Amino acid sequence: MARYTGPVCRMCRRENQKLYLKGLRCETSKCAFERRAYAPGSHGQRRGKPSDYAIQLREKQKVRRTYGLLETQFRRTFDKAVRMKGVTGSNLLTLLELRFDNVVYRLGLGVSRSQSRQLITHGHFLLNGKKANIPSIQLRAGDVISLREKSANLDVVRGSVEAGPSRTVPQWLEFDAEKLTGKVKQLPVREDVTEPVTENLIVELYSR
Repeated sequence: MARYTGPVCRMCRRENQKLYLKGLRCETSKCAFERRAYAPGSHGQRRGKPSDYAIQLREKQKVRRTYGLLETQFRRTFDKAVRMKGVTGSNLLTLLELRFDNVVYRLGLGVSRSQSRQLITHGHFLLNGKKANIPSIQLRAGDVISLREKSANLDVVRGSVEAGPSRTVPQWLEFDAEKLTGKVKQLPVREDVTEPVTENLIVELYSR
């Protein structure tokens, strides 16, 4: 499975926004974006008026990096959103939110989406009572996520749950902190996505 393994703090700096790719570290003074809030590289502090294409590209890159997808994965998700009924931009965000790794993150069982992906690929989670180790699985309303019995006391999971107050579980999900189980109550809608995203720019970019 292909994945990005380079430095992630430079992504936040490049997109001029905190993407919370390192979880709790992003909320401390150690956050690289707090110390150097400009794009990386020797020309990072130069400012110029971006073109329409540059604005669209940066929005797409921001969303893609937030959810931790490579370009091929993101384009495939967009193509699926195009084929669905409704507004393409909203469909795209719904599909991204319903990814298995994102739901685990939203439930607070991982401090970041990358950690959630790692926990899933290592086989620590059950989906509807069955082992599931594919982060990109698209969840549906009624799906139940739980930890394997041997994984319930993992330090990384417990630490993430204890830090839960810093991240609110969205209304379309249900979480039982005692049993460490979550459920997809309903499909998320555009209003459930709290990140500052202008999805129309992504649609315009791919429509060129």
